[in-house]
Amino acid sequence: MSRKALSLPPPEPTVVWDAQGTPRSSRFGDIYRNQGRVGLGGLPQCRHVFLQGCGLQGPQALWQNRPHWTVLETGFGLGLNFLATWAAWRADPQRPRLLHFMSVEAFPVTAADIVRSAAPWPELQPLAQALSERWWGLVEGVHRLRLDDGQVMLTLGIGPASHRLPELTGPADSVFLDGFSPDVNPDMWSPSLLSRVAEHCHADTRLATWCVTRTVRDTMNQLGFEVERVKGLLPKRDALTARYRPAEWASTAHTTPPLPRAPRATRQLRCAVVGAGLAGSAVAHALAQRGWRVEVFEAGPTACSGASGLPAGLCAPHVSQDDSWLSRLTRAGVRATSDQVQRLLRAGLDYGATGVLERRLPHKTRKARLPAAWPLEAHAWSRLATDDECNRTFAHTALPDDEPQPLWHASGLWLKPARLVEAQLNHPGIQLHVSCPVRGIQRGDDSHGQQDDTSPQWQLRLDHCTAGPFDHVMVCAGPATRELLAQVLPADRVPTLTPVRGQVSWGRVDAGLQAVLPASPVNGDGSFLGAVPDQDGTLWMAGSSFDRHRHASVVDPQDHVENLTRLQGLLPDVAVRLLPKLADGSLQAWASVRCTTPDRLPRVGSPLPQEIPGFHVLTGLGARGLSLSVLCAEWLAARLCQEPSPIEPDLSQRLSADRP
Repeated sequence: MSRKALSLPPPEPTVVWDAQGTPRSSRFGDIYRNQGRVGLGGLPQCRHVFLQGCGLQGPQALWQNRPHWTVLETGFGLGLNFLATWAAWRADPQRPRLLHFMSVEAFPVTAADIVRSAAPWPELQPLAQALSERWWGLVEGVHRLRLDDGQVMLTLGIGPASHRLPELTGPADSVFLDGFSPDVNPDMWSPSLLSRVAEHCHADTRLATWCVTRTVRDTMNQLGFEVERVKGLLPKRDALTARYRPAEWASTAHTTPPLPRAPRATRQLRCAVVGAGLAGSAVAHALAQRGWRVEVFEAGPTACSGASGLPAGLCAPHVSQDDSWLSRLTRAGVRATSDQVQRLLRAGLDYGATGVLERRLPHKTRKARLPAAWPLEAHAWSRLATDDECNRTFAHTALPDDEPQPLWHASGLWLKPARLVEAQLNHPGIQLHVSCPVRGIQRGDDSHGQQDDTSPQWQLRLDHCTAGPFDHVMVCAGPATRELLAQVLPADRVPTLTPVRGQVSWGRVDAGLQAVLPASPVNGDGSFLGAVPDQDGTLWMAGSSFDRHRHASVVDPQDHVENLTRLQGLLPDVAVRLLPKLADGSLQAWASVRCTTPDRLPRVGSPLPQEIPGFHVLTGLGARGLSLSVLCAEWLAARLCQEPSPIEPDLSQRLSADRP
């Protein structure tokens, strides 16, 4: 059976470069920027119109000493505004701790176009190169790209601006109105779209644009902006700056309240995290990156004492014919995990960006299917495997004719969870307490019937003392989470959490096994990793079992039989080499208990945000801890710090701890 990847015609280039190096849109026939006869186009224009227009340049830049700053842009284009803003942020010694840049783009350029566009300006070239390395898989939807040690976060809404702007959440401190001329792209300057922009603004949000047409100025005035026409930079004669004034705007027909702006840094917030696995370490790291003081309490003797201690595991996106919310969520999670491990871990030792091949076995009830309209950009995530990929992976296995073509998850990777947990906890803002079980969680002394919500209120009851006070508590304790939640929440609000035991079979790769090892990890019915390095050689792993009836982390020889039986269907030639090890007792095992929810999605955030502020949970990751823990932690930190969300609102609803 031929197994060739779907061949799509090459798309028409978004950018056409003329002989003078001016980039032009093939769709709109307009230029991205004017090079200018005296070199005043591009970066100088960006700095004059947008950075200066929004007060982000000079010794009194508005973003100074803020915990975070958010810029909203209406057309990403070649990314020059983003690169210039990133460079200005880097150059300011009093810059905000985090820079968020939200932008929409209906027709993304290529990574090569971004690098070429920045070539005239040496100071932008390394930033453009770093961006180009993250510039992949940009299908329609919201994407979070983390740069500069995770301190610069680019949130891209790919698709029509009218669709994507409502999906970008969080207040904007600065707005860059950009895009092609109203003459060729009027939708980008329409009253309805500018109204969407206003919904992201708070009191005194600054806005800047090069567009000075009367209709745009009138619309902005009607939406509550105080607009000023200012001197432009040649070849542009004029530019616009504006401030958002919600008092005047509230008198119009709009009813959305003004959004709060990022406060100046005040006292350092204190947070307790219960559990030092993937969930707990990820949320601790996300908050420490934002300047919080975090203490992590782990019942076991080391971090990763529970299910996160899996020797190695796979991280790959889910695919579905309708590109469901689960598929979109796991793509966001895989990108977040990939960015995190590239930043914190050692490639080839702690993780491997090898890709993952997925068999769609005939006996499986549910077989993964790609959407019918699967664009070329999506192949960076998942696609049909090629003949060559199948031959390299199944060199010793003949695939049956009735089996659908395998999938190749180019974005897939293997990694060692313990290494990720250790790296996330290795932060100066985090203090880890091991062999320190939390027996209870309680609010501070409220014997007088009053509490000050501005002061720390939470305490942890340990074996011999009480820890605290803390502003916030995060419960990330796996199967032990439910017992802790029951001490704080009303009985009818304690979520259902189900413990599920799993066991992995593993061993060392010998010469016989080496001869039949697949070139990449394989999943489908269970999974197999064949080249995991450790200090004494190379390991293989197969599994894991899935047992809802036993809740103890004990090794069961029968689970070896289950794992190798499934491996016979997945990789029969590999299983043949390993079956004799059942008899000689040389198989190694790792077992633990995971925590799942009825809908198999994690619960993240505050179960009762109004009634019990400061009490949060990140639990129920189940078998998707590697794919979703980093994303969930970033999402939770964004909510607590009033930052842009890394995912769309409908996906946020799927994660929220206060969902029904």
